Amino acid sequence: MAGSRIYSVTQLNQEIKNMLESNPLFANLFVRGEISNYKAHPSGHHYLTLKDEDAAISAVLFRSDAARLRFRLANGMKVVARGRVSSFPKTGQVQLYLADLMPDGAGALHLQFEQLKEKLYLEGLFDPAHKRPLPAYPARVALVTSPSGAAVQDMLRILGRRWPLAAVLLFPAAVQGQRAPGELIRALRAANRDGSADLIVLGRGGGSVEDLWAFNDEALARAIYHSRIPVVSAVGHEPDVTIADFVADLRAPTPSGAAELAVPDQDEVRALLMRLDGRLDAAFRQKTGAARALSRMLDSRLRAQTPAKYLKTRREQVDALAGRLTQAVQNRLDEQRLAAGLAGQKLEQAALQSVARRKDALVHLFGLLDAYSPLKVLGRGYAMALGPDGRAVTDAAALHTGDDLTVCLHKGRALCTVNELVKEKRTNGDQKEDDL
Repeated sequence: MAGSRIYSVTQLNQEIKNMLESNPLFANLFVRGEISNYKAHPSGHHYLTLKDEDAAISAVLFRSDAARLRFRLANGMKVVARGRVSSFPKTGQVQLYLADLMPDGAGALHLQFEQLKEKLYLEGLFDPAHKRPLPAYPARVALVTSPSGAAVQDMLRILGRRWPLAAVLLFPAAVQGQRAPGELIRALRAANRDGSADLIVLGRGGGSVEDLWAFNDEALARAIYHSRIPVVSAVGHEPDVTIADFVADLRAPTPSGAAELAVPDQDEVRALLMRLDGRLDAAFRQKTGAARALSRMLDSRLRAQTPAKYLKTRREQVDALAGRLTQAVQNRLDEQRLAAGLAGQKLEQAALQSVARRKDALVHLFGLLDAYSPLKVLGRGYAMALGPDGRAVTDAAALHTGDDLTVCLHKGRALCTVNELVKEKRTNGDQKEDDL
């Protein structure tokens, strides 16, 4: 052992570390492998093992580098890692100090999209129960988009053609690049603060996945979810799908399609109003026709129950009874005359006197009936009021202001409406005249 240097364990591990770090081949290399033994430490550092079919190596991704990752790490994920080879002097373990990771076999953007989509889905941001219907006839439509793009011109043209009654409010924002998510969020919140719009159309025209990536921003998704005004997402072309499409209350295939969905077609609304007007006119005619028929029927029934007709019927009945009585008496007298012969002459005279008395009584009754006849009273200038039910009204307390009355005169009738009711004026300490 003479002349040989004796290393302490610490010195040896430090020499190994220095040797590895001095090799330029190990300073910045790429390693393909599968993640296992993954652990995210509370400090923000990520510890894992990269392995393939025959070997494995430990790796660490410090918090500052992990903050740049656009996807979440998980066991079993195949990745391409970039970093340097070194060792940890305390244990002498050789490991990779990672600077970046990217999915192997799938684009990082696609993986990030799927992971964010799953996260927001589990949180309920895509729940259909949260989505609100669009107003049928919006008075104001807010557009959150680029003021210089072709998409905004298409939307303005279609909104003006379909529903010119709606005012269009433009809240400009960048729709591409690193500053786009922040500007979109600010414009969306500005539209909510303004509060006058009935719905918001958020979107832009077509482009690559990278061009549309601002609409996959998590903060923007949450801003859409918390919007008090319904949001229509209109990003790119129909095959393009973004996180904003899943969170919005309605997804339109294109900005032009969003304008079609946001407002009704004035021609269709006009046709609908014409149909409804026709139905309303037909219903009105039918209703008034039925009311007119009912009025004629009630008028006919009222005419059939007038006092004059009632008295005429009773007079005819009295005349018929008097005739039957006279005939009955005459028949009885004939029978008695035949039975008694000439000897019954005196009896006949007595019977005739009885008949005469009865006739006088009938005449007296007819006189009374004629004297107390309503028609006679009407002929003296009085009138008879019939209530809404066709019965004679004798007490003002049975009426109400606004009731319709039929006033029967000696000749003809008058239709009147009660405007004021007055109680009967009494004397000798009784109740004085008051309005009812």
